[in-house]
Amino acid sequence: MNDAADLDLDLLRAFVAVAEEGGFTAAAERLRRTQAAVSLKIKRLEATLGKRVLERSSRHLALTRDGEVLLGYARRLLDLNDETLQRLGAPPVSGTLRVGVADYFLPAHLPKALARFGRSHPDVHVQARVGFAQDLTAAFERGDLDLVLTRREQGEGKGRLIWRDPLVWAASAGLEIVPARPLRLCLLPAPCVYRTHGITALDRIGRRWEAAYTAPSVLGLQAAALAGVGVAVLSRSAMIGGLRELTPEEGFPILPELEVIVLGEDGPRAHLARPLLQLILDSARQEFPTP
Repeated sequence: MNDAADLDLDLLRAFVAVAEEGGFTAAAERLRRTQAAVSLKIKRLEATLGKRVLERSSRHLALTRDGEVLLGYARRLLDLNDETLQRLGAPPVSGTLRVGVADYFLPAHLPKALARFGRSHPDVHVQARVGFAQDLTAAFERGDLDLVLTRREQGEGKGRLIWRDPLVWAASAGLEIVPARPLRLCLLPAPCVYRTHGITALDRIGRRWEAAYTAPSVLGLQAAALAGVGVAVLSRSAMIGGLRELTPEEGFPILPELEVIVLGEDGPRAHLARPLLQLILDSARQEFPTP
C-alpha cells in the first residue's frame, strides 16, 4: 500500500456490503449500483491496499485473511463517518422516543444500536421497554410506544415485515434425551406462540411431554435450557453459546418461522424512529434472512 494513499470510504462501503450480503449481486441491490460498478470498487480497493480482500470463484466468495481484518476496521470507519455527518450535518434533534423490543432481541443487537444512536442524537432520550410480543403490540395501539420491534404469526397483516426467524428446539450440549420418557419442556407462560407451536408439534407426532419449568422471559428460558432443566422452543436468533439445536433426525419436528415486524416507523416520531430502526437493522443484517 502506498504510504501517501488514503482509504476511500465509498470503496469501503462497497466492500462491507459485499461481505455482509455474501455476493456482488445482493450488494449491488443494497447499494443501488450495478454489479459491475461494485466489482470495480472492490478492484480499486485492492489496488489501493496492495492486497486481495476477497477470494472469488464461480460458486463461492469468501474473505481472505486480510479481508477479515479489513472488515472490522471498515465498519468502524463507516460508523464514525455516518455519526459525524449525522451530528454535524443534520439540524439538532431533541425529544423522547419510546421504544418497545421483544425480549429475545435485546442482548444481541439493541445495546450497540442504542449506543450509536446516542452518539449521533445526544439530545434524544430513549425510553426502552422489553417484553412479550402481545404486550408490546397492545402498548403501541394504546399510544404508549412510538416504535416497536416485535413478531407476528405468518399471514397476519399488522406491521412491516423486516425478517423471518425460524423456531427451533434448543437444549444444553450435555442434556441426555431419552425417547422412552416424556420430554421435559421449559416453557413461557400462555398465551405464547413458542409454547403453542412446540406443544402442538409434539402432540401431532404423539411425543409425550411434561412441563419442567415455566420461565418469566426468554432470558429465563435460555438460562433454564442452558442449565439442563429441559428442552426449550426458541427463535434461532435467541440461540446462545452452550445450546444446541435439536434436529428432525433426533425425532424433533420442524417448527414454523415467525415474522419479525416493525410498528411506528411512519408515526408522529418517525424523524427519531427511522434512524434508530436503521441502526438496529444494520446490526442484525448478517444474522437474519430478509423477506
